[in-house]
Amino acid sequence: MKAAVFHGPKQPLSIEDVEIDKPQDREVLVRTVASGVCHSDLHFVDGFYPYAAPAVLGHEAAGIVEEVGRQVTYLKPGDHVIACLSVFCGYCEQCMAGHPNRCSNKAATQRDPKDKPRISQKGKPINQFLDLSSYCEKMLVHENALVKIREDIPLDRAALVGCGVTTGVGAVLNTAKVEPGSTVAVFGCGGVGLAAIQGARIAGARKIIAVDMFEGKLAMAKRLGATDSVDASASDPIDEIKKLTGGSGVDYAFEAIGLKKAAEQAFNALKPGGTATVIGMIPVGQKVEIDGFMFLTERKLQGSNMGSNRFRIDMPRYLDFYLQGRLKLDEMISKRGKLEDVNEAFRAMKAGEVARTVLMFQ
Repeated sequence: MKAAVFHGPKQPLSIEDVEIDKPQDREVLVRTVASGVCHSDLHFVDGFYPYAAPAVLGHEAAGIVEEVGRQVTYLKPGDHVIACLSVFCGYCEQCMAGHPNRCSNKAATQRDPKDKPRISQKGKPINQFLDLSSYCEKMLVHENALVKIREDIPLDRAALVGCGVTTGVGAVLNTAKVEPGSTVAVFGCGGVGLAAIQGARIAGARKIIAVDMFEGKLAMAKRLGATDSVDASASDPIDEIKKLTGGSGVDYAFEAIGLKKAAEQAFNALKPGGTATVIGMIPVGQKVEIDGFMFLTERKLQGSNMGSNRFRIDMPRYLDFYLQGRLKLDEMISKRGKLEDVNEAFRAMKAGEVARTVLMFQ
């Protein structure tokens, strides 16, 4: 079957034939229907995060179950599912404490290195990216990487919930726990940032300030719930945010790009007692610098991993928000393409032309 294969940083993905094994005891074979092109994949393609090649990238996907292993009871062939990189063992300390997104026993959901690999090419193993590898016509994953969803949800919209929406909305509702009536600033209006803006709207924030350098993204942010926008290419976003908040700053700020500077700006845009949450993947080795005295004002800086999700609980809830009209997913899809369009999707993302491109497999 066809897959987009990663051969190393700063190289385009190559469309090649690969082989997918049969599911073992707790594994599920899924026919990929849609895969969003997420900025996280681009971090690895650009070399900001290391990953061993060859590999099949992609991790924001939805599809239909084709076959299940003999110990799988949660799913059956024909079920519609969303895949999630927060695959969980279910019994480590983090899982038992209610934080399956921080599972410390991922090996329990992976194949033993001595076993046949899930993905191979001409007898040689292909690395499975984040235990998913959704830039492929089929995915072979542990059952704890999947959530069953209603069959009336369009799978291209459902795919967005597999990463970007869960990451952004969850950072607001689960990690930061934004309170009704509060003020919020979101730095970066790509897929994750737009989801965070929607999460702030759902949470009842009274002022939601979108910060970006692209006019089109700021316009999209206003359509999805931002009350105000700041063009960071034209002025200092911290100054503008303080003007919009009567000089005090915001209660909550979110960094949704993966930039050191944006993380620092998010923290400095807070009012005393405020909380800044870094959602983006800041490149390995970079340090975020904060003036120490700022902590005396009880400002807080924290991280968020995949929206602090319990994805089998959260994703169905987010889809309910979508069906109720409270979470806009249709509007977040800027383009649809085929697997062969993956490199063009990366280019458009870097150029700020799209919120999300979704690759369709049928």
